[in-house]
Amino acid sequence: MGQAALDQRNATADVDLAQWWDGFGVPEMTQLVSLALTQNLDLAQASARLQQARAGLGLANAALLPSASVSGQAARVHQSVETPLGRVLNSQPGFDRYGSSYEVNLNAGWELDVFGGLRQEREASRSDYQASEAGLVAVRLAVAAQTADLYIALRGVQRRQAIALRQVETQRSLLTLVKQLHGKGLAADFELDQAEGSLAQVQAAVPALDVAREQLMNALDVLLGKAPGTYRALLTDSATFPTAPSISRIGTPAELLRRRPDLIVAEHRVASANARTGVALAEYYPKFSLGAMLGSASSISSGNLFTNGASQSAGLLGLRWRLFDFARINAQIDLSRGQEAEALATYRLSVLRATEEVENALTALVRRDEQAGYLSSGERSLAKARDASRLRYSKGVVNLVEVLQADDSLLRTEDGRAQAETEAARAAVAAFKALGGGWSPDARPNS
Repeated sequence: MGQAALDQRNATADVDLAQWWDGFGVPEMTQLVSLALTQNLDLAQASARLQQARAGLGLANAALLPSASVSGQAARVHQSVETPLGRVLNSQPGFDRYGSSYEVNLNAGWELDVFGGLRQEREASRSDYQASEAGLVAVRLAVAAQTADLYIALRGVQRRQAIALRQVETQRSLLTLVKQLHGKGLAADFELDQAEGSLAQVQAAVPALDVAREQLMNALDVLLGKAPGTYRALLTDSATFPTAPSISRIGTPAELLRRRPDLIVAEHRVASANARTGVALAEYYPKFSLGAMLGSASSISSGNLFTNGASQSAGLLGLRWRLFDFARINAQIDLSRGQEAEALATYRLSVLRATEEVENALTALVRRDEQAGYLSSGERSLAKARDASRLRYSKGVVNLVEVLQADDSLLRTEDGRAQAETEAARAAVAAFKALGGGWSPDARPNS
């Protein structure tokens, strides 16, 4: 359906995708979304995953650089003359049973990345980091959309509650009228029973709506990272019902791919899998390393530790080649290629599902708008019919069944309109989420 469906909507203004929740014109909803983006625990987990990926990238970068360490030791030795070695040494003139040794060394090592295994590992870690970065944005978008969706659903339930309570009062007034007529002998017993049963039927809808309201309030509190009941006062107060804003342009498929953070995550997962295949291939070739040691050692006293006679040095050229381990290397390469194929299939499926989500959300938005318009027109007509039937009943022109049917039709239409407008607003939220609204592709997370 896409753009053609949107053109059918009578929209007046476009909405900024970066702050799409402002387009609903409800300050309370904007406040809740802002709180969720700072307090939600799913976001805290995603931020922690980003920190882990950043550390992994740092380790991969460090692996390409030389490493150096300083080591030192000092020892004080006492030799017993009761041991075989002690007896031999004790027989020597000037034997000292006590001895000291000191040693200080500077060690350096560097693995030469001749065949690119370490560079491929760095590329894989960079892709993992970028995927985690986009993943944080995806969670942020999902949290904002879920908060807005729950808020709209809650206001929709509260609106349906108000309709049901008004209908209860209407049925009570009708029951009062029937009782008056019954007392005058103008209404039969079965009409009184019908009026009482109709009132009970309308009253029965209120508890179910109360349960739905409580569940939505609790879900919003948990989404905001707080215990259920924390924001009850804010959520109980009546507020303007959110109205679905206009979405006049959805952009090209290429723009959609750049806006959807989940697609960016899948894309970087493909790049990471490809780089890890390169890491596995590099195991076919030998690995070279350089090592060096420069230090000083003394077994007499600290006074001559750093003299020329106490100095020591060493150099090392290392070679490691898994020459007889090609079967394991082949298996690792096959595993990496399988993971790469899986990541590519996941990316392609994500693109298809993203397109599906956009089409479904926009279709629901347009059709729910149409449904609400029809129900609004029908509601006005049925209200007139209900008032006319009640007046005619009070004059004895029609029976009570006609009045009850008119009341039931009006109630169903009012309730249907409330649901249609709620679903239209929720469809707008789904559309903004499907379009990747709520972030800028050029922006970076703060964490």
